[in-house]
Amino acid sequence: MRMEPVNLLEGLLSRFSPTGHEESAVAFLVDVMQQMGFRASIDAAGNAVGTIGSGSRNILLLGHIDTVPGEISVRQENNKLFGRGAVDAKGPLASFIFAGSKVKIHTDWCITIIGAVGEEGDSRGAKYLCSSFTAPEMVVIGEPSGWEGITLGYKGSYWVQASFQQPVSHSASRTVSACDQAFSFWNAITQSVAVINSNKNRVFDQISPSLRGMKSDFDGFSETAVLKINFRIPMDIDLAFMENLLDACMDSASFHPVITTFDFLPAYQAEKNTPLVRAFLAGIRKAGGKPGFKLKTGTADMNLVGPAWGIPVVAYGAGDSNLDHTPDEHIEISEYLSGIRVLINALEVIQGI
Repeated sequence: MRMEPVNLLEGLLSRFSPTGHEESAVAFLVDVMQQMGFRASIDAAGNAVGTIGSGSRNILLLGHIDTVPGEISVRQENNKLFGRGAVDAKGPLASFIFAGSKVKIHTDWCITIIGAVGEEGDSRGAKYLCSSFTAPEMVVIGEPSGWEGITLGYKGSYWVQASFQQPVSHSASRTVSACDQAFSFWNAITQSVAVINSNKNRVFDQISPSLRGMKSDFDGFSETAVLKINFRIPMDIDLAFMENLLDACMDSASFHPVITTFDFLPAYQAEKNTPLVRAFLAGIRKAGGKPGFKLKTGTADMNLVGPAWGIPVVAYGAGDSNLDHTPDEHIEISEYLSGIRVLINALEVIQGI
């Protein structure tokens, strides 16, 4: 099948696939990979999996096919391709497929490309791979780094809900309302984190709290307030530290909400001196770029597969990560094409071609 790289990405963007509704995009991806020479199928988790080459040494290119909600009209304007997922992360995933179909493959090697489901949710696709997929020799995570950038690490993430309940009282009384308790608790968090961060110069080394949701209600007898909080956490912070931090904040605020933990994912930073990193440095330079390293304040499937497999890993993909999840999400077509050239170069260097 003759497939141009922009057409491939347009087709993938046109299958809107917010987390939990990836089936159409997965089916499209499997069909395209089969027609482009891959042995492709859907695994038990719903991931699109394609392999090309027959060698025993496997390079895994792992992207994600789901997006956040909010459909964006797929269109080209002024060398820009708009659509939900153009940057995060269908652009990198489409570049994996096109590069994989064009690269020379040594008889000792094979390349596997996976469009994982659920990365923007509970990462069910990557979690399935950690336990069921044979660890490859190295893995490239498809996330936007800019075509000249190589991402080596991501902060971790801690999601909690704090629930406050208080018997209803008159607004003129001195009773502290559930909403006031929630406000005091949030203030205690931000003040405590500021102290912890005071000697940390890099954002990557800091705890970053974010209030992601709030609601309140009353039934005539009691009132409730609920905060949904996310913490981006650095390398030296574990779950016990965060739990102790919340306990201290409750004591400081003099209120003790019910804390529900939804998710904890540790930070991860890959090694810099590996054959995989060196291949991407060479690949970017050959494509005319000036490579640089990045550490991201978000999270990615690297946080899961990196520690699970203990192999060389980087994240790479064209696109501006500042456009992730935004109403204006788009990718520069010229940058997307440059990213494909880098991938072809790097994959051939890895194989010694």
